[in-house]
Amino acid sequence: MTQPTHLIGVDIGGTNLRVALANVKGEIVARVATTTTNVREPRSVIEKIRECAQRLLEDARLSLEHVAAIGAGAPGLTDAENGVVIATSYLMGWRDVPLKAMLEDALGVPASVDNDVNLAALGESRFGAGRGLKDFVFISIGTGVGAGIILNGELFQGPAWTAGEIGYMLVPGTSEVPPALGEPGGLEGLVGGEGLRSRWQSQWSREKTQLPRELTATQIFDAAVAGDDLAIGILDLAARTLAYAIFDITLILNTPLFVLGGSVGLHAALRDRTQAVLEMHARRLRPKLVLSALGGDAQLMGAIRLAQIVPHVSEEP
Repeated sequence: MTQPTHLIGVDIGGTNLRVALANVKGEIVARVATTTTNVREPRSVIEKIRECAQRLLEDARLSLEHVAAIGAGAPGLTDAENGVVIATSYLMGWRDVPLKAMLEDALGVPASVDNDVNLAALGESRFGAGRGLKDFVFISIGTGVGAGIILNGELFQGPAWTAGEIGYMLVPGTSEVPPALGEPGGLEGLVGGEGLRSRWQSQWSREKTQLPRELTATQIFDAAVAGDDLAIGILDLAARTLAYAIFDITLILNTPLFVLGGSVGLHAALRDRTQAVLEMHARRLRPKLVLSALGGDAQLMGAIRLAQIVPHVSEEP
């Protein structure tokens, strides 16, 4: 009987799919990426995952018999216990998708699944900025905003699997009308990439800035660092709003560390200005903000960590 020696990690994004092959210690030995643009039907995505896994294994001269487990993350509300993606606005049409069962049927390997931001928190806990800490919060800021919560060394998901959905926090200056499914929440509207881009466009004029009307969130932050007044105002509002959210989370969870990730969250200017606001309000516990040590690999490393903790997977070589 072939002894399993490897793991597969999968990060399913709204436009990209990443699959990695790792040894049982969690060290990536090979990876591949492909697009999911116009490939949204769950069975089509599963087929792409199977094809990517087979390619990695063939290149490594291995077979599925060498794979102990697979871990996968999807961008949306996920029932990790039953392996079901309940809903996601990034993969249109995904409602109550039995991702765990579909992966196991396609690959014949034990599988575990979770929300991609939860996996990023797992990745940072095992391999990154949260290594050795019992309590911290990972905040992913990209198009939207979400959090993965580590308490007492374990991922906290909540009974309805919605722990960490901080993008829907109610914050001053935003609409009190509940957002429709797939629409950004209050915090997302002021801090998320799409919300920042929309705010820039709504405030833009030639009298206020010489920069183009079409800028991404990170370009707006770059412009703020360079001294553009309109960009500075948008960055300051985002940092202040994020700091208030972190302060409130700290009052409830008492976590000493917050790890910022995602394409927008990794910008140093946002971290620095948010930390400065926190210092003004913090009392007994002063939460520290750090940038993700894993960067864009946080979700993928979390998927590998999830595969590691599937029952009966040993990290022994």
